[in-house]
Amino acid sequence: MILLKYKAVLLLLLLACFNAAAQPAFTSSDKAVEKAFNWAKEQALHYRGAATDPVGPWYESALPPRSAFCMRDVSHQCIGAEILGLSRENTNMFNLFAGHISQSKDWCSYWEINKWNKPAPDDYRNDKEFWYNLPANFDVLNASWRMYLWTGNRHYIDAPAFVNFQQRTVNEYISIWVLAADSLLKRPAHPNAPVPYNESDSFHRCRGLPSYSEGVQNLKTGVDLVAALYRGMITYSEILNNKGKHKEAAVYAQKAQKYLARLEADWWSDKDDQYYTYYSNTGQFGKDEGETFLLWFDALKDTVRANKTLDRVTAAKINVENMSYYPFLFYKFGRWDKGREYMLLLSDPSTARREYPEVSYGIIEGVTQGLMGISPDARTQTLITIYKTDTAGNASISNVPLLNTNINLAHLSRQQSAIKNTGAKAFKWKAMFYGTFKHAAVNGKTIAVKIGKDLQNKPVSFVETAVNPGQNVNVKVY
Repeated sequence: MILLKYKAVLLLLLLACFNAAAQPAFTSSDKAVEKAFNWAKEQALHYRGAATDPVGPWYESALPPRSAFCMRDVSHQCIGAEILGLSRENTNMFNLFAGHISQSKDWCSYWEINKWNKPAPDDYRNDKEFWYNLPANFDVLNASWRMYLWTGNRHYIDAPAFVNFQQRTVNEYISIWVLAADSLLKRPAHPNAPVPYNESDSFHRCRGLPSYSEGVQNLKTGVDLVAALYRGMITYSEILNNKGKHKEAAVYAQKAQKYLARLEADWWSDKDDQYYTYYSNTGQFGKDEGETFLLWFDALKDTVRANKTLDRVTAAKINVENMSYYPFLFYKFGRWDKGREYMLLLSDPSTARREYPEVSYGIIEGVTQGLMGISPDARTQTLITIYKTDTAGNASISNVPLLNTNINLAHLSRQQSAIKNTGAKAFKWKAMFYGTFKHAAVNGKTIAVKIGKDLQNKPVSFVETAVNPGQNVNVKVY
């Protein structure tokens, strides 16, 4: 009884402290992770641009000397940014990417935009000569959907500029860049090259680079582009379903399966027990970086192959940009110890280039979506939470904006969580816990729990309850 009273007092103190903070705050019995979060928060907010800049609200998401934001980086950093309260920045930058898609650029947008509201000169000369990585359109398409699911802001899927971006990306963009599922190994090297073509000019050679891997020469298709195409088709299908356009959605879901089929049939090497990462213009498969994006775009449905890819990614020595994806990805795919390990590694002062913007935003997402298991879904106004740890202890995070409201969440143990709705909109809380339990106490009232499984088929117990504005809810399973 004394212990229960102590936990109740601790919870009230935590919630009171949460309400006093202007920015998200994270506390944990794991002080190493708490330190990593605090460093990442300070570092990430350091990259917040001035709202008075010509481009409007923005944050650094490219090589810092450029004062710019890049399509790939923003697609990765946006959830971390939203957690940190950079909502206006996200909306503005996504508006710009969506709004700048054009026929004159063969349905590309600007790969990188700077604070002066110009396409970054490092990557752009004119509409015929510029650098562009083809997975970017699908990455932004998927990111705008994830932003809707997190925030509940339908602007990301309904605004005319976004609808136009979606439609052009899944139709004209695929056609003009020869990206149909059965064309990926036969497409020309440079479908829309400037005339006359200059191989030594990167704005000619890389105008439509078919991968995020920029160091591979003579590249026809990267495996990350295949994964991005799959994810783009699935995402657009989900958007259409959300709008009640179920027949049209089914068409794009079928297209997605064609890319998935080609990925498994063409890109897996039985000899090497891994996926190839690129296909060259000389007709040769090869292996370089790129496996990270198979996981990022969630394109691996064969469990055995997915686990072998995770093993390889875990063991590989890779650049800091790729590693910045790992805290979120390893938690997502059930390798919590590795997720924690990379949060600590990436925040360590001895880690080279830890100041790259993606790193700090990746840690914020790793703690919030990873360790804390926060997963909102605006389609049903539902918030799922689950504490992803194998150790005893506690962790709490405050002032997290999502679903058009704000929350404070405390995992008091692996069997007890508490939440407060500090915003103005109600939501349904699906409080999940690892293990099989029979009962739960919801604010002291005993109810039966439901049993399910997570993505790795681990058993989970959960309850669902409404959380109204201003309400505190405490759930303990036993």
